[in-house]
Amino acid sequence: MSTQEPRLLRRATGPDVHGLVMAVDPPLPGWEWVTFHAWRLRPGMQVERAADDQERVVLVLEGRARVRAGDRDLGVVGSRDSVFDGVPAPVVVVEPGLSVAVEATTAAFVAIAAAPGGPVRRTAVIQPEAILVETRGAGSTQRTIHHLLPPGGDHAGRLIAFEAYTPGGHWSSYPPHKHDTEDPPREARLEELYYFRFAKPQGFAFARVYTQDRSLDETLTPMDGDLVLVPEGYHPVGVPAGYDCWFLNVMAGPGREWRFTLDPDHAWLMDWSPAAPRAGT
Repeated sequence: MSTQEPRLLRRATGPDVHGLVMAVDPPLPGWEWVTFHAWRLRPGMQVERAADDQERVVLVLEGRARVRAGDRDLGVVGSRDSVFDGVPAPVVVVEPGLSVAVEATTAAFVAIAAAPGGPVRRTAVIQPEAILVETRGAGSTQRTIHHLLPPGGDHAGRLIAFEAYTPGGHWSSYPPHKHDTEDPPREARLEELYYFRFAKPQGFAFARVYTQDRSLDETLTPMDGDLVLVPEGYHPVGVPAGYDCWFLNVMAGPGREWRFTLDPDHAWLMDWSPAAPRAGT
């Protein structure tokens, strides 16, 4: 791996005394856009973030929590007890310049992602019923996508977020594709992270991150609660039989267009349309 690449596989930790189980804090070598933290909170535990120039997305992935943005009480949000319940998570977008406070009202699994503010400034709660649910691929590449914070439009200033459900024995992020070059309209540069959970906690996946010249070529085995960084390169994910997988994707870069290039060796495997309809349109 190049000395300019961050450590790509981040193992689950904790929870610490604050409930923190995962943290990605740029700047890191080769990683500059996306900040990510996840917590397992007991009822009454709180997470706070001071106001700064970052746009944030708050995801109550399991359980319920009250969310505040600046002096606005956005109410108690949450839609499920497990990420495998099939219902999309509600999304709270918080514009730059506002503080964030999250207080668990039940046991809760909460993630906050951040990126430098973009041209759109928006603070809103997006309820699960407003989130597009898409079936993508066919056969062993079929998976379900929740378009939590889709690209384009005025959904946010910088951040993009999806949930993906991949049955055991299936493939996601497939065929291999990349979005590491700012070359409109062909491709847009976006850093991307994958945060993994498995219906059986002993589950695992295979994630490969590689460039065309193989100067970066890593095969990783994320387990429950682990995270994979994709600073550049193609990045397919395979899930072994018997271990249904959920992962959260968060992306950010210079813009919010999701334009990618397929690995030409595997482009013949493309079996879904990248022009899927977007939530709210």
